[in-house]
Amino acid sequence: MTTTTTFDALGYFEKLKAVGVPEEQAKLQANAFRETREAVEEKLVTKAELAIQLKELEVRILRWMVGGFMTQTALLMAVLALMR
Repeated sequence: MTTTTTFDALGYFEKLKAVGVPEEQAKLQANAFRETREAVEEKLVTKAELAIQLKELEVRILRWMVGGFMTQTALLMAVLALMR
């Protein structure tokens, strides 16, 4: 569910040629830039995806906290019962 943008490799290639970059080098550079950009975009997440991941982590942390508080309360009550 990542958002992809398009890269105008041909336009980039033409701009490189216009400033004097040899055609073969401009072609290789444009393709390398396009491939690198595509690889990076595959690893990006949207704000919505990040929000879902954070919400899941929040729920897991709250479960651990509630479980810990319940365990501490039970241990404290057990210790107080033994002290009587």
